[in-house]
Amino acid sequence: MPHSDGERQLTKRQRLDAVAKVPPTSHRGSAIFAPFRTIGLVSPTNVPFASIPLGKTTFQITTSVGRSLQTYDLKRGLNLVFVTRPQTPADITATYAWKEKVFAAWGDRRNGESQGLWAFQRGKKVAELELPADLDQPIKQILIFGSWIVACALTRVEVWKSSTLEHYTTIFSAAAKKGDNELTGGVCNMPTYLNKIFVGRKDGWVEIWNVSTGKLIYTILPPSPKCGAVTCLQPTPALSLLAISYSEGPLIVHNVLTDKSVLRLNAGTEDAPVTTISFRSDGQGAGEDGRKDGVMATATSANGDVTFWDLNKGGRIMGVLRSAHNPPSFASEEVRGGISKIEFLPGQPVIMTSGLDNSLKSWIFDEAPFSPVPRILHQRSGHAAPVSCLQWLPSDFDGAEGGNKWLLSGGQDRSLWGWSLRRDGQSTELSQGNMRKKAKKAGILAASALGGHGPTTTLDDLKAPEITCIASSLNRDGGIGALPGKQAIWDKGNDKNKLSNAEASRMTGWESVVTAHKNDPWARTWFWGRKRAGRWAFKTGDGENVSTVAISPCGSFALVGSAGGSIDMFNLQSGRHRQRFPSRLTPAQLRQLKLAQLKQQDNVSQLQARNKKTFAPGTGKHTKAVTGIVVDSLNKTVISCSLDGTVKFWDLVTGNVVDEINWAPMTRITGCRYHAGNDLIAFSCDDHSIRVVDIETKQTIREFWGCRDTINDYCFSNDGRWIVAASQDSIVRVWDLPTSHLIDAFRLEKPCKALAFSATGEFLAGATEGDLGVHIWTNRTLFKHVPTRQISDKEIGQIAGPTTSGEGGQGLLEAAFEEDTPEEEEDGMVAGPTVDQLSADMMTLSLVPKSRWQTLLHIDLIKQRNKPKEAPKAPEKAPFFLPAVGGAGGTNNALGRLLDASGAVESQDAPGGAASKITTLDRSRAEQTFTAKLLAGAASGDYNDFIEHLKSLSPSTADLELRSLSVGGFGSDDESSNELLHFIRALTSRLVARRDYELTQAWMTVFLRLHFDLIMESETLLNALGEWKQHQERERDRLDNLVGYCGGVVGFLRSPRT
Repeated sequence: MPHSDGERQLTKRQRLDAVAKVPPTSHRGSAIFAPFRTIGLVSPTNVPFASIPLGKTTFQITTSVGRSLQTYDLKRGLNLVFVTRPQTPADITATYAWKEKVFAAWGDRRNGESQGLWAFQRGKKVAELELPADLDQPIKQILIFGSWIVACALTRVEVWKSSTLEHYTTIFSAAAKKGDNELTGGVCNMPTYLNKIFVGRKDGWVEIWNVSTGKLIYTILPPSPKCGAVTCLQPTPALSLLAISYSEGPLIVHNVLTDKSVLRLNAGTEDAPVTTISFRSDGQGAGEDGRKDGVMATATSANGDVTFWDLNKGGRIMGVLRSAHNPPSFASEEVRGGISKIEFLPGQPVIMTSGLDNSLKSWIFDEAPFSPVPRILHQRSGHAAPVSCLQWLPSDFDGAEGGNKWLLSGGQDRSLWGWSLRRDGQSTELSQGNMRKKAKKAGILAASALGGHGPTTTLDDLKAPEITCIASSLNRDGGIGALPGKQAIWDKGNDKNKLSNAEASRMTGWESVVTAHKNDPWARTWFWGRKRAGRWAFKTGDGENVSTVAISPCGSFALVGSAGGSIDMFNLQSGRHRQRFPSRLTPAQLRQLKLAQLKQQDNVSQLQARNKKTFAPGTGKHTKAVTGIVVDSLNKTVISCSLDGTVKFWDLVTGNVVDEINWAPMTRITGCRYHAGNDLIAFSCDDHSIRVVDIETKQTIREFWGCRDTINDYCFSNDGRWIVAASQDSIVRVWDLPTSHLIDAFRLEKPCKALAFSATGEFLAGATEGDLGVHIWTNRTLFKHVPTRQISDKEIGQIAGPTTSGEGGQGLLEAAFEEDTPEEEEDGMVAGPTVDQLSADMMTLSLVPKSRWQTLLHIDLIKQRNKPKEAPKAPEKAPFFLPAVGGAGGTNNALGRLLDASGAVESQDAPGGAASKITTLDRSRAEQTFTAKLLAGAASGDYNDFIEHLKSLSPSTADLELRSLSVGGFGSDDESSNELLHFIRALTSRLVARRDYELTQAWMTVFLRLHFDLIMESETLLNALGEWKQHQERERDRLDNLVGYCGGVVGFLRSPRT
């Protein structure tokens, strides 16, 4: 039961005997949605980026996003230029850029995966290196120098020749005890050291190997036994000097020729050892004025800071770039952080950094006066933690931002992002103010904090808490020119007497996005046009944490629901509080309420109260957390739901309860979604069901069951016909509202936490558990017919989600030209019931998709648009030195033999001469199914088989068959062979049976358009057409009377005067 109110009508249950079940079937994928791509990934893995100069003008930076590589152009502002395809069968473990190619190692046989080493050029796979059969370790680093390709695994080094890509040798590092030969520091080479590589080990040794001979040449021992494992090796610009960092913290610059340490620094700690080193090579940056050489940068994966060292005079810290990337979060393992690699670009005052926070940044030293800390130059980033909520940006009143261009997402990393599906470079994070300026005021970036490196502090601590709910409306958004100038961010209204500049906001617009935050009593506003934080922060009325937010369709009011059950409404233009639900009563209203209570003590009043449910002003507050708020499209009613199991309908102006639906204690309501087009609202409940309520009648019209676990998120389709729900059992289900059937479902590898359907219906966006990116699926039903029959749970199959490269996915154009595969009858399918007329007095429509008969009506226009722009070109002639097929003159001879053979067949069939082709064509036409069924129906008087066959034809085939109708071989007076006459009678019989009304109209329209000249010449055809017209007019008048009568009855019942 949807509710426990005995006075309300019970929800109608679905008939179970109307569905016939047949034996179980095999699993299938999604019939409606096709994977498109994944957005929001820049550098989400710990694989270091690879850089290479492109001529003398720019650099290309390549990052790993799991199983694909993305290449960015620095000169274009880190614009994405290439995404590799095909994607690797397993996650990428190492990359390296060399000349025009990018090498990528993938896979780990220890986890049962395959392994490989591929080479890509301009995003395409061009080569594959053969791995040894006994390699059972993942490749962690790739190095290419001279004529060698070197790959470093956990305890071994593989070597290939760069010219032929043939495997050359394998180098094994020996160990005195188990584990000491683990290559923790990777490999590197040094200039002028021919065929030599340096390998860092877990026991602190650095071995020098000759890859040509495969022999160990020398071993560099650590300065002390307590230095720990080697974590990083990096050659310096000075010859024979090698920088080595150890896990216990020390960093040394070692002279390889003399085997002596030149410099020793305490660059790291035991908890945060240096994992990446880079040297500046443009001869600048050191000294008091920055005109000396000798700058070194170090970073660690344990925090987000980059330390710059002046190596002159024993070495010193020049500066620390605090929070260049987010450090790892100790509060939540889901929030990623730390620096994976830093690199000075050769000959440039620019340093590139990539972090585990899914970001890639470039920094430049160009400040005057000289500053040892660079400023940000370019950056590309995304969410540093999994996405928690999604919403497509709605259209404004003139459709300027309409369609499916922008997708809003909030993540556990305290950020709000706007993703552009048209141009990847337009995607941006909505600004929360100058974080570095705020940090300086708070003392986080003060110079005193640099001594001993200090405790690392993330700039994200200054951001708003994690976003849990998003509401938006662009009807009052002023675009990029909204409220020009500087305004305070998130004013919490401490000064009640401060007046806002309403005149300026009235002219330019105001905030258009409102967000709720985790464990925080303040809801915050955002300017979408300016991509920045707004002026207001709205506090809940009872001081409890915000649980949900909403914006009125007009864009003027924001509603905030709390975990304590209160609902407050604020004006977005002025930031003032406007209403409370329920409203606070004045003393006069309290007196009126007491008088009303005294009147209800009368027996007559009690009897009237029983018949009509009333709510006293000031009453009706939710007793538990508000989980959803909706404002109807007319700005009259506010609908709220709560964990107390109630749905309340409030008057927007007075703040009083108008009506209520109570499902307690049967279930608790966890959320609501509203579709303005059909005025329906869907509620998700903790009993794993979704209930749909009609706002006009306040009645439950549908209940959807089937989720096996908690419903994480759900949404209406753009036309309000489907409900798409994602549950914790990793299944995304699609229900059809008119039939209440489950028409599609697919299982993902991880549970989907957030869903959003675009306003145009083209895309479905989803965020899966633990993933930083947002997956996009395309809607196949927009460009092809997709059978949406009812399915069972046994048919749900697991599919892979969309990929960053879009491989295996379908865009709109690709899916539109995809060839249809006939859907065969499978075992286990839930067969739909046979639909027949309920009454002979009812005029019924067909079950043929609307797109099919509409295409038939406009088939000529479609063919004209698809007509080729130019004639097909003849193939190029073969070169003169190539022999012809079949000997000399083979092509001409073959063509002659073909013509002779066809002529022989023609002469055999046609001894009489020229009439043979026509006779053959007539004989083949007579044997067609279409004509045979039509003539059979004419003989028996039952045209059902013919109509069913015509309904099964595609639009192009049906058009061809209608064009092929003829008046017969002996003129139009012979009714037995007059196909035009039989076709008119077939449609007349269908009209008399009152079935397939819309198909009958479409077929007759096309028929008259094709054969009107023949009909006008034949008296028989005109008489048959006149009979059809009489039945048509009779049915038209009957339907017109019925519709008018029903409209009058409904208008009478809905009239307030009755």
